[in-house]
Parts: sequence; structure tokens; C-alpha cells
Amino acid sequence: MNPTQIIFHIDVNSAYLSWSALKNLANGSETDLREIPSIIGGDMEKRHGVVLAKSIPAKAYHVTTGEPIVNALRKCPHLVMESPDHELYNRRSKELMDFLSEICPDIEQVSIDECYMDYTPVAERYGNPVTAAEHIKDSIFEKFGYTVNIGISDKKVLAKMASDFKKPNLVHTLYSNEIRDKMWELPVSSLFMCGRSSVETLRKLEILTIGDLARADKGILSAHLKSHGITLWEYANGIDDSKVITEPAEVKGIGNSITLKEDACTKEDAYRALLSLAESVAGRLRDSGQLAGMVSTEIKYNTFRSVSHQTTFTDPVCTTDTIYRTACLLFDEIWDGTPVRLLGIRTSKLVSMEAPVQLSLFDLNGGYSTASAPETVPLPTVKQRKLDDALDSIRKKYGADSVIRGSLLHKKEDYKKH
Repeated sequence: MNPTQIIFHIDVNSAYLSWSALKNLANGSETDLREIPSIIGGDMEKRHGVVLAKSIPAKAYHVTTGEPIVNALRKCPHLVMESPDHELYNRRSKELMDFLSEICPDIEQVSIDECYMDYTPVAERYGNPVTAAEHIKDSIFEKFGYTVNIGISDKKVLAKMASDFKKPNLVHTLYSNEIRDKMWELPVSSLFMCGRSSVETLRKLEILTIGDLARADKGILSAHLKSHGITLWEYANGIDDSKVITEPAEVKGIGNSITLKEDACTKEDAYRALLSLAESVAGRLRDSGQLAGMVSTEIKYNTFRSVSHQTTFTDPVCTTDTIYRTACLLFDEIWDGTPVRLLGIRTSKLVSMEAPVQLSLFDLNGGYSTASAPETVPLPTVKQRKLDDALDSIRKKYGADSVIRGSLLHKKEDYKKH
């Protein structure tokens, strides 16, 4: 086989736990979290929240990522807990991506600890893909002290699947002509994007393995799982024409998301997280001199199901208040009451602050415009813009946590639609 493209999927093994373990060792700890039953997540004192990452010894006790810490402690009473350090994780992520970009500039980062690399343009320079991947894997360990898995394929989805094969610190291939031997015997739960709900639906249809899914009738899948069923069928057959997207995300949009220490079970809990995200996203918009014409809110439930909703503005915005209020309204429209694991705010349709903007009567009188924003979301006023500018100035001088905007913590009644 001579594939027209070669794609690597590079995934840090237990990233949060590995990065926290290395920090502790550097600070003089004699215990390596990776070598004992340990987890990252939750609150160490209150001992609640969810498991964000686990060590291999913890896996032996059947501790799983995403489960409540209370359950994990029942399985392993002597489990060692470490609170997440997201500032550290962001630093380590940037170091890794910078290092990989020196090897090959065609990188698509898809999360804090994983990325795709289009190896095709540099194949002549580095030679055999497996040999090159082994070298990258070993170089990361020598330079940074943690391990990665690398999946190699001619399709993005198959590269992702390959990197999830046996761990840690390994390289696997899964080319299109290998899926029958390497993938079809696996349970459907192993397929990328096949969550618990889909697995249960497929089980009722007596579809238990990826091979069963690949051979299934598309009409039946569509009837039970809608368009997602067709996507799963395509993935099971190795059908994926997506390319490695190498331009920075900021070219098309600016956003941020956060995995919560504890599942958000009420609107108030979610609003507090959305406030923090709105501050971050709006601040980055202003720093880059851009306005957003679209805002979306993303939810990932503790069942790992994800949903999102978006709205557009006639007049692009960058104020924290408008983005925050809009994100809360979008949350209200899609939240079904299930505990929330992750929240995100994304902005797109960006335009320069220098671009001419058509003013409306509502801009002039500070009123509401149902045409340019959801109901109950006021257009930004001069006063709000000055407040944002003042807060940005203080944070740049004294740090991000030097001032906190408590005035945005509205009661939920403020977000009822009229």
C-alpha cells in the first residue's frame, strides 16, 4: 500500500496525571503519581468531583475517567488524589506543540493533550513513518519526561483509533487496508464518537462489534441514530475525507472551555463557569482587536454527550457582559438538567474593530435589539466598553486575578425570556 497521505495522531498518556507527577517530582516529592494508584480531579479536602485522569495502577482497580471520585475511592480506598493545575497543563501543552511544530509545521491541535500531524510533506526527509513516529515518541520522553502514543494512518479517524490501541508509550498503525484485521473485532464502544447512548442503541440492534456496524444496513442505522448513525457507519468502514487543518483557531474564531472540578448540577453553577469563560473570551477578542458576530455555548454532560447552540449578532460585539448574558441564554435553551462536566464559549464571524459598523437607533439610546441579540441581552453601551477597558488595563498590570467582576453574577430570574 502506498497511501496518498500519512497522518499521525499524537496523544499524551494520562496527560494531567503525568504533568502533575513531573511537577511534584521537580518540587522534591519522592513519590511518582504514575507509579501508584492515583487520580487527578475534584477537591482533595472535600473529596468530591470527578476523575479527570488516572494512573495505570489505578486502572487495575477499575477506576475510570469521568466517574465520581466517591465511586473511585470505594474501589480503591488508598487512592491518592491530586487537584488539577490548569495553568501548568496549558504550559506543558504549548511546549509540546511548539516542539512538534519544529519537526513538522502541519499540526492541528484538537485538545490540550492531542494533535494531528500531516506527515506527508516531510515523509521524504524523515523516511519510514513508523521509524519517524518512534523517534518522535522517544524524543518527547527524553526532552519532557512523559510518554505519548502515536497512531499512524491514511485517514484522520483511523489515526485517532490507532493511538487508542494498547498504551502507554507505543506506536500503532491502522491504514485503510488494516481495519478488518485490527479494528472490526473490537467492541463498538471502542469506535471514535460512539458514546454510551449509541452503544446501547446498537446493542438493541444486535450490533456489538465495529465489524457488525460496518456491515450494518445504513437505513436501519439512520432510522435509529439519525445522521450520527451514518457517521459511525462511515468511521467503521474507514471512510473519512477530512484533512489536517493547520491554521490557528484564532483565524476563524476565539473560544475557551473548562472541565469542571465538580459536575454543575444547577444553572447557578453553570453561570459562574460561563462568567469566567466570558471574561476570558471577551478579553482575548479585545486583545486581538476583533469583534464577534456569532457566539455559541457548548455543553458536555457527565455522560460524555455533547451539545451546542449558537446565535448571531447584527452588530459584532466584544464586551464581557453581552457575551456572558448570551452564553447563559443559549445554555438555558439546550440544558436538559443532566449534570454538566464541561462548558465552553466560542465566538466566530470575527471582524476587525477598525471595520466600519452600522449604528442602529438602539446603539444610540442604549436600548434592546431583538434583531441583533437574544431577548434580554442589551447591546453594549459606552459605559460597558469603558468598564471592560479599565478591567483589561488592571489585569495586564497586576495579573488576571487582580480584579473579579461580581456584578455579572445575576440571579437566574434575570435570564428568563420575556
